[in-house]
Amino acid sequence: MISLDKDLVSIQEVRNLIGQAKEAQEKLALMSQEQIDKICIAIVNAAERESEKLAKMAQEETGFGIWQDKVIKNNFASSTVWNYAKDMKTVGVINEDKLNQVTEVAVPMGVIAGLIPSTNPTSTVIYKALISIKAGNSIVFSPHPNALKSILETVRIISEAAESAGCPRGAILSMTTPTLQGTDQLMKHPDTALILATGGSAMVKAAYSSGTPAIGVGPGNGPAFIEKSADISNAVRQIMESKTFDNGTICASEQSIVVEDSARDKVVRELESQGAYFLPEEDAKKLEKFIMRPNGSMNPQIVGKSVSTIAKLANIKVPSNARVLIANETRVGKNIPYSREKLAPILAFYSRASWQEARDLCTDILNNEGAGHTMTIHSKDEDIIRDFSLKIPVSRLLVNTPGTLGGIGATTNIAPALTLGCGAVGGSSTSDNISPLNLMNIRRVTYGVRELSDLRNTQKSSIDDGNSFDFQTILTNEMVDSLVSRILERLQ
Repeated sequence: MISLDKDLVSIQEVRNLIGQAKEAQEKLALMSQEQIDKICIAIVNAAERESEKLAKMAQEETGFGIWQDKVIKNNFASSTVWNYAKDMKTVGVINEDKLNQVTEVAVPMGVIAGLIPSTNPTSTVIYKALISIKAGNSIVFSPHPNALKSILETVRIISEAAESAGCPRGAILSMTTPTLQGTDQLMKHPDTALILATGGSAMVKAAYSSGTPAIGVGPGNGPAFIEKSADISNAVRQIMESKTFDNGTICASEQSIVVEDSARDKVVRELESQGAYFLPEEDAKKLEKFIMRPNGSMNPQIVGKSVSTIAKLANIKVPSNARVLIANETRVGKNIPYSREKLAPILAFYSRASWQEARDLCTDILNNEGAGHTMTIHSKDEDIIRDFSLKIPVSRLLVNTPGTLGGIGATTNIAPALTLGCGAVGGSSTSDNISPLNLMNIRRVTYGVRELSDLRNTQKSSIDDGNSFDFQTILTNEMVDSLVSRILERLQ
């Protein structure tokens, strides 16, 4: 009975929040680009000012990650994202092609439903609010219950800052009684225009099954291939930095290392010199039991935990200076935990005879889990890099950069984002790093430049000549003169 009452409270809260958000969004839609940007700047400044406080709150509440790294993520979600998006035209006429007589107008989507995970709670709120407001939308968050306090505090801070800069009250809101039933209501409500889903596979699948347009992301499980021509010392450094950043809680982080047999010993020595600990077979089997739960999902007990905490959990001994735990592996499969996504400082290690076999293994790993997401390759051989780019089933192939920071656009020049599309192969509606451009529609205003008679004459001419039918290249002199005259008249 208590659970039912909580569900009813949550459902009613969602209905109220969407009503407020819809009213606020209608006011946002009337604002100028300058007014919208002023609100965004206020959000960014507030997030930067409180980034350390929010980072500590998130770490203390969830037990995941390292608060100092969460500060970096909060600042990335605010200032880095804003520096990329600040000059985007997202209000009114955003493009005018006078030659072809096509004008593009930005149209906000409306109320966005933002699903927030416990792994990156504060940074994801900042990021999703910022790109939603930039595109003229309001947003209602569904917080992960295990990160409720830090999420609500983040919403309070940025919403107050936004309102002080002229944002309509109710444009940035959050559920305070999150339940599955309440979140379901948020996703299926007729006034919810789009779902922006970041979280577990079940939640993302529910978003796509809701009947509401959705942008969701599948699991990451990116392998890192260290090809023999690579700067191995630098490659290992980047992988170690990436896998230990916030204890591996970003889904673009590396999950396995793949090498060629000829480079294996050199890579192993370099990993060990930089703090990686290769688990003895017996200890690897002990840890393996804690990576996945019986239902095949990742064990939350290891997520974002330090090496020492994970070692205690698995009852194994590791050196005090160990930064990452590595298990030798040869297999790939749903029931092979080391071949799956591990949001913790744990890596699988594979070796193959050639780079072609390594490429095929990376493909197998991704097709087992993580297809469409991200992988990294460390190499100086452009031909091999090109081969991977043409054949590996990912939306982001990162070259000579850390997976975590490269995938989100921090150390690369792709769009900075904390929601990474996986494309059709990964069950996602887009392969983009999600930006404000993904959160608005474009209305195209276009003038007629041909008449039906022109089309008939063109078709007849092409048939008589035995040529293929092409509107753009098969035009009579008369038609060209007519078209030019009409265009000039319109432009005057």
